[in-house]
Amino acid sequence: MPRTIRKILCPVNLRHAAHDTAAYEEALAQAHLRGAELIVVTVAPEMERNLNIRDSRSYWKDKLDAFLAANPPGDIPTVSKVLIGSVHRQIVKFAKQERVDLIVMESANPRVRDYLLGTTASHVVNHAECSVYVVRPQV
Repeated sequence: MPRTIRKILCPVNLRHAAHDTAAYEEALAQAHLRGAELIVVTVAPEMERNLNIRDSRSYWKDKLDAFLAANPPGDIPTVSKVLIGSVHRQIVKFAKQERVDLIVMESANPRVRDYLLGTTASHVVNHAECSVYVVRPQV
């Protein structure tokens, strides 16, 4: 009997989202197929490189809302959230905390195609307590 998937987590790197939305699109398809809730997150750094960004959480929340407006989830129940900290650690921690059944994420920066698996995806695959679906960048 296949596992029941009720919650799907899709971390989105908004710095690369313009290049490739394959993982987000796959997460939408999986949520639709399984009747699952989709949680879309982005992870902001603890300390912004751009000193003009005074409220990191608010800045990235606006960017995430704009991403979802440009890529609407349709009738899929969707929650969005901004996490702060180390990307790979925050994804694993949040997935455990929210009891996520499946993480759907990019394999690496879509502009860097030399790697089989990026460091973030590799850490998540090795440390997440749920299944991880890794989507390769489109060529």
